Amino acid sequence: MKKISYGGYRFPSEIIQQAIWLYLRFTLSLRDVEDLLAERGIAVSYESIRRWVIYFGPMIAVDLRKRRPKPHTSWHLDEVYLKIDGRMAYLWRAVDAEGEILDVLVQSKRDKHAALKLMRKLSKKYGFVPDRLITDDLRSYGAAARDLGIEKHHERGRWKNNRAENSHQPTRRRERKMQGFKSRGSAQRFLSTHAAIYNTFNVQRHLTSASTHRGFRAAAMDTWRAQPLRHAAFSRSSFSNVTRPRRDIGLWALRAAG
Repeated sequence: MKKISYGGYRFPSEIIQQAIWLYLRFTLSLRDVEDLLAERGIAVSYESIRRWVIYFGPMIAVDLRKRRPKPHTSWHLDEVYLKIDGRMAYLWRAVDAEGEILDVLVQSKRDKHAALKLMRKLSKKYGFVPDRLITDDLRSYGAAARDLGIEKHHERGRWKNNRAENSHQPTRRRERKMQGFKSRGSAQRFLSTHAAIYNTFNVQRHLTSASTHRGFRAAAMDTWRAQPLRHAAFSRSSFSNVTRPRRDIGLWALRAAG
């Protein structure tokens, strides 16, 4: 497994990961994360946090996906509109029967070709055909399923697809907090990264006891902290808008955040 290198950055990897975790795990703005770190004695600008999320976020998401178990064999597909830079786009999403986000795909169309692209991407990614493929009444799904020869697995119904429709709620909250997405590329990058973190920490609290939930939450944090790191000497030639924290304050902040 390829290790993530934090060499050349002024801050230790633990602080960079903490900033990324705060931004992707909770519905916070970059300035909110900046304030939370400042309260713990870590002086870093929101612009540096944005760069960390863009650069390290996708690599962390790839590692987290590799650690996920095999998904359920019942898949739910749905699409929802997004307004990106004043133009209409569509977010296509696939989740399994347990709410695990299988994939997200931002596309400009809501037709057979777009549905086919999502289904092919899912088949290539997971390597098997689901026992049940549940969608709403959009005809594009049926046409795409016929082209792939999996129409016998396809089920349609207005109320059958609530699992996928409910999974759009975290996206809507983030969209409002971020005041919309600026481009299709940035939306795809953020939502793909956010989905990996959401899957790791979505422990279905309402279905478990308090002790079981604490165990699941601890396991999720262990998974997050088990990222493969390649330690390197830190360079002073890093972001010019980042202030080096005192080492003792930084260590205290990590213990408090843990």
